[in-house]
Amino acid sequence: MSAPGVEPVPLPAKRRMAQLVMLGFAVLIVMGAYAAVGLGIDQKIPSGMLTYGLGLGGFVLAAYLVLARFAPWADPLILPLVTLINGLGLVMIYRLEVGAGGKGGASATSQLLWTAVGVVVFAVTLIVLRDHRSLQRLTYTAGAAGLLLLISPLIPFLGQEINGARIWIGIPGVGQLQPAELAKLALIVFFAGYLVAKRDVLALAGRRLLFIDLPRARDLGPILITWGLSLGVLILQKDLGSSLLIFGTFIAMLYIATQRTSWVLIGILLFVGGAVLAASIFDHVAARVDVFLNPEDPKLFERELGGSAQLLEGLFGMSQGGILGTGLGQGYPGLIPLSFSDFIFAAIGEELGLTGLMALLMIYALLVERGLRTALAARDPFSKLLAGGLSFILAWQVFIIVGGVTNLIPLTGLVTPFMSQGGSALLANWILIALLVRMSDAARKPPPQAIQDEGLTQVFQR
Repeated sequence: MSAPGVEPVPLPAKRRMAQLVMLGFAVLIVMGAYAAVGLGIDQKIPSGMLTYGLGLGGFVLAAYLVLARFAPWADPLILPLVTLINGLGLVMIYRLEVGAGGKGGASATSQLLWTAVGVVVFAVTLIVLRDHRSLQRLTYTAGAAGLLLLISPLIPFLGQEINGARIWIGIPGVGQLQPAELAKLALIVFFAGYLVAKRDVLALAGRRLLFIDLPRARDLGPILITWGLSLGVLILQKDLGSSLLIFGTFIAMLYIATQRTSWVLIGILLFVGGAVLAASIFDHVAARVDVFLNPEDPKLFERELGGSAQLLEGLFGMSQGGILGTGLGQGYPGLIPLSFSDFIFAAIGEELGLTGLMALLMIYALLVERGLRTALAARDPFSKLLAGGLSFILAWQVFIIVGGVTNLIPLTGLVTPFMSQGGSALLANWILIALLVRMSDAARKPPPQAIQDEGLTQVFQR
């Protein structure tokens, strides 16, 4: 809040201009990639390149204008980084659509429309949510909303089972949406508000084991409830990805709130125990583990659903790409099942190689770093926890996806943020970015006295 009668000092023009230049540079990279796809496939620039380029450029320009008006002190790198990732995802989906002759399920036009909706949601969030700290008053409301969204696919006649997982709901005129994507954001708001209120109790030490202070037995309730919730998602909805995201994010936020390593160790033990139990009891979990341990088993390869075919095709594709890749439009990423969704990371690896994948991971790492920097700069505990949780879930999701595609961990069915085709994840991630931008603006904005002093300085200089 600024002092009465004192107008906030606008962000320095040089920084705003630098942000605009970075946005333009990101769009130019995307348009260059579109041109490379066309030249690689049929040796001519795609006719729709200008449409996609102007569309993406117009959307991000609108987002920039809203950000400059309603969050002028926000980190100038966040929006250009998201624009670059989202744009490269559009390019890869376009490449897969053209390569499959429009019959493979990929649709760049649909993804561009969802990007437009995502930018609108981003703008609305910034305009409506002037003070993110008001979310703390909605702690338990957010928790209830998150649970309702999470279990909504289990409601008869509403939920739909696709590819063995019941994580979708059907909406007439819109199609299938995945409510768990929005549920994750609501649950993070709940975790932040709850842990701020209870962190002193949860930080109390009980018995000491070796060099670790264990928590009191009476304080194990929250972590056990969250563990049970994540197991319920895994068992009832067959959604390993959301189960990992929810439990992992809660453990990370619990550690941020209490600084107790013991909570992390307890979380790891609960996770390992739950994974072993689920793999020994439930067939769909055991199938994921079998594919992870024995991807070259012919019996697993020939399995129609949940087999190792897509994993091996992805690994073969990335090995074919090598260090520098085959070049955009010159590989065969369409051979990878779900290359436009779950395995878009492998498709990019085939055509851009290890170099392109490392560059992409560095962009994600930089985006997460800006989020964590926002958490460090935040002036209140709720903002620190919320920014930390949002940054962690973004990094955690990328790790789970990359680990699954490279067979470091079992496949989970998650999608790559801002890149994979799908509207639910794209909308949720744009909301996530809007929240980070809002908190970054609050953290970087000078205190009222500094604003007043700078305003007086400008008056005297005139």
